[in-house]
This record gives sequence, structure tokens and C-alpha cells, in this order.
Amino acid sequence: MATTDVAFQDVSGQPVRQRVINDMSLQVATVNGSGSQSSNTVLLRSIFQMGVPVSGKNMFPSNIAGLPTWYTIRANKDGYIARKKEIDFLVAMNPETAREDVAALAPGATVLYDEPLNLASLRSDLTFYAVPYDKIVAPVCPEAKLRKLVRNMIYVGVVARLLGIDMAEVEKAIRKQFARKVKAADLNFAAAKAGFDYAVASLTKQDPYQIQRMDKTQGKIIIDGNSAAALGCMFAGATVVTWYPITPSSSLVETMIDYMKRYRINPDGKASFAIVQAEDELAAIGMVLGAGWAGARAMTATAGPGISLMAEFAGLGYYAEVPAVIWDIQRVGPSTGLPTRTSQGDILSTAVLSHGDTKHLMLIPSSVSECFTMASEAFELAEQFQTPVFVMSDLDLGMNNWMSDPFPYPEKPISRGKVLSKEDLERLGGFSRYKDVDGDGICYRTLPGTDHPGAAYFARGSGHNEQSSYSERPDDYEKNMERINRKFETARSHVPRPEVQTGKSKVGIIAYGTSHWAIIEARDQLRKEYQLETDYLRVRAYPFSREVHEFVEQHERVYVVEQNRDGQMMSLLKLDVAPERVTRLRGIAHVHGLPLDARSVTDEIIMMEGK
Repeated sequence: MATTDVAFQDVSGQPVRQRVINDMSLQVATVNGSGSQSSNTVLLRSIFQMGVPVSGKNMFPSNIAGLPTWYTIRANKDGYIARKKEIDFLVAMNPETAREDVAALAPGATVLYDEPLNLASLRSDLTFYAVPYDKIVAPVCPEAKLRKLVRNMIYVGVVARLLGIDMAEVEKAIRKQFARKVKAADLNFAAAKAGFDYAVASLTKQDPYQIQRMDKTQGKIIIDGNSAAALGCMFAGATVVTWYPITPSSSLVETMIDYMKRYRINPDGKASFAIVQAEDELAAIGMVLGAGWAGARAMTATAGPGISLMAEFAGLGYYAEVPAVIWDIQRVGPSTGLPTRTSQGDILSTAVLSHGDTKHLMLIPSSVSECFTMASEAFELAEQFQTPVFVMSDLDLGMNNWMSDPFPYPEKPISRGKVLSKEDLERLGGFSRYKDVDGDGICYRTLPGTDHPGAAYFARGSGHNEQSSYSERPDDYEKNMERINRKFETARSHVPRPEVQTGKSKVGIIAYGTSHWAIIEARDQLRKEYQLETDYLRVRAYPFSREVHEFVEQHERVYVVEQNRDGQMMSLLKLDVAPERVTRLRGIAHVHGLPLDARSVTDEIIMMEGK
């Protein structure tokens, strides 16, 4: 059943002439544990299925059910998917936050609310719709215990009617959401239909917002970053996964468990993988290093507090030169911080994680597609450079839903790096584990069980020489550390290169990770509203490649945009670029824990540019 066009009026009763089509931010304010996640996902997917680019941001509490939660859906015809600072359409379902949520809206916004909240009296510059959810849900759901879950689907139907979302798409999204539960799907669609029918009979369209069909999502998928990462790691050949549950990384391994059970069970019924829940993060990375040393592709996933606990073992992996992959789904710190808010706050500490002179390779995805592809790149680099590699995702990317093109099937054969076989050793007669034969800082290694008397060596975390023998000689230590640093320098030309968009502007922007989506939109705002052209570089890895240095060289002012307080990426850049260029770097830091929005970036750059 398709909706028809809806005539509508403004709050004064006059016809609204200027419609806002496929350009809005819709926020649903509910309570944790009320079943709203399914309803919100249905709304998001319904709009997506109508061909309109969308993104969904979930802001939920880190503790018990019953506390406030907000879900924001952005629909934008131009494909902007960063969080929008302003809310255009509010669905107010939470009595505790309703008045505050309404007070925060800009004039002209729309509010759909539960009738008993009596919100229409609060402001005269908003459009209000009241809906008696309890009255509507009662005949649809006779079982009282289920009503608090099903009533959320009522607002899906009301929103569909008011915005012009095709109810056929709503039903399709509901049946996808409850794919294995036919009765649940029938019940939820009945609730959505009841909400739609109520809106037809009782609500007169007064707001300007509307969804109309487009063709910009055809062939695309919706997936969260942690699920994309799990798929990528499985395709990359990971066989050992160790973890300790921690928000927001837990779903990465939980999803990987499902994938591996489905696709990595041998014909004889035996698993070709091991996934182990450790007693803590320290044990988790210890197991990864043991498995990596033994020749497995091994990984763990964690967040900031876990990264802190892994510091000592990260140093062992760096110094003993053992491959490992660590996914850091960053959240707000320090300490427990805000476990369910997003951040880019681990960049600096992870780059130098451990005591002593340590520098780690980091990959920084900005999209679910890169979560998939960088999984393979991380394992390749870990084995090529025989070192821990950190993939620096964040909560926004990891736990929220994103549009994407389908992921490319990996065609490149797996490379184990400089691993000597029995035949190699027979030809060479032996090898020195920590000797730089090729001048790139990367030594040759063997795997346990290699059937040759010259294959064995000590993997030492203490001082050692080229032959891996224990040594405290100053020249041995200095030579070894310089070689490891040379390996890090070699990595500059092997890590993913930055994405660069340059013209003739004197102003450059550097960003990374999920900040990318706000930068795309902010650059357009700067161009259209202030006639300020900017160039842009998106960092995708550390160490920085030559393109990063060249970008700083080419611009008089470079704004480094990031989601942390202290400008952590800018600190790494200052350590890396020529000293005389450091003054060109200017930090724009956001630390509120919400996904970065474009307007905040635009406003800060304009202020700093003196416009």
C-alpha cells in the first residue's frame, strides 16, 4: 500500500508552500530497553528502501534499562550522512526528557509526542502532533506485557503517514527486522498500520518535511562497522580471536563468532578457528602474541581501557617482533569515561603504547567499507612488518548503521611476509633472527615446527643481538633499536595512503576516521556560504606517508580536525613534519562525545579565518 500526497498547513492554518523534501534530521527520544531499537531500525531502513541516503546515530546510556536514549536518523538527498547539529522532527516518547528535548529545538521544528505529555503548550513556534499511543496499541496487542515494546511501532506508522513513507516499504523493513519471527513481524506491522491509520483519520499535515522516492541507494547495503570488521577479519584468514567483553567492541567479536560458526567449520564438523574469551584484556593480547608467534593470524578487539591494560604486551610484540592485530573501537575516556559515546581519544597513546621507545602502526578507517578492507591490510602489514598493528575505529563507526556499496571480494593472495621454510633453511644453512639482510629493517623469521635444526630462535623481550642471543651490550641494543625504527620508516610507503583533494587553496583541512563525513559537508558549506575554498587530506594510517608532509608544505594554514580535547593527531603531526612548518598547523578539537557535525566545523574555521 502506497501513501498518497498529503495536503498540509502551517501552525497559522495557511498553506505551506515551501516543502522540505528528503532533507531532515529525525530524532526519537525514548528509554533504554523499551524496544525502540527495532522501531528505529525499521524507520531508517524504510527511508533507505525509498532510495534516500540515510544514516542512523544511536545515543544510549551505559547502564541499566529505563534511562533516556536518543536515536537520530538523517535523510539527505545530497548524500550527507554526518550527524546534523539541528533536529527537525522530534518523536518525544520519554516523559523524563520530553520538555528538555522540546526546549532544545530550533523554531520551525516538528514534535510528535505521546498525548499525556501535553507538550503543545510549551512553545508556539513549533508544529505539534499528539498521539494517544496507549489507546491505539491496546486493541492491536491484547497481551499487556508486550504493549510497551509494540507501542513504539505505532510511531513508525504515524511518521510514515506524516512524511510520506510508503507503508509497503515499512512492512518490508519490519519483515526483514523480524525475519525469523513471523508472528512478531505480523504484530509489529499491525501496530505500524494502526499508527498510520490513526494519522490518516486524526492528524492534519502542518509541517513541511517529506520523504519522496529517489534512486540513490540502489545496490547499496546497510551495516555497522563492527559487523563489517568481523567479515573483513574472517576473509583475511584470522584463525585465533581472543577478547574480553567491553563496550563498544564486544559486537565485533560476537558477530565474528556467528560468521565463523557458519563459514569456518570443516566438513568433519571441526572448527578451523579458536575464539577465546579471556579473563581480561591483558590475557587477551598475550594469547594473540602467542598465536602470532606460532604462525596463526591472531587478533583481539577492545576499547580504550583495554588498550591501556595491553601496554606491556604491546611493547613485547613491538620489541620481540611478533605479528598481531588489535581493533580499538574508541570511546570517551579517560578512565571509565563515557562508555557509550564516541571519541578519537586513543590516537596518541596507541601510537606510542608501552614504555621505552615504541612506535606502532595504526590504520584508521572512516567507513564500513574500510572496516572490511583494512582488516586484510592490517593482517598483511602485521606479518610483513612482524609487529602489532592497531585498527583505530570508534563507537560511531563500529556500532551505528551506515550505507555502503557491497564489499569487494578479496582477490589478493595472503602473504606471510619474510617467513623461511625448511627448503629456504637448507639452501641458506641457517639464519639470524634479528639481522637486517635487505636494508629495510625487516628481518626473516621461522615458524615453530619448521623441520630444520637451524630454525629455532629465542623470541626475546629482553636485550638481544642479531642472533637473538641475550645481550646487554650497548651497541647491540642501539643497533637493534635503530633497525626497528628503520622498519617503521619503511612502513611509510606500505601503509594505506591518505585520500587527498587539492586545488589552489591556501587553506587545508586534515581529518581522519568518522570526522571525514562532517568535513565533506563543511567544505561545501564553506564554499557556498563564505566563498572559502579548502583542500582536504584524510589520514588513513600512521606512520604518515610523504603525501601528508607535502600537503602541509603546500598550504599556509592547515586545520587539523579531530574528536578529542588535546589535538592528538596534531601532536603526532608536529613530531613528524619539518619544524619550520609546525606553525601552519591549527587544531579544531571536539570533545562532547557526539558524532562530529559539519556546522560546528564550519563555524570554527570561519571564526579562525577571521571571517
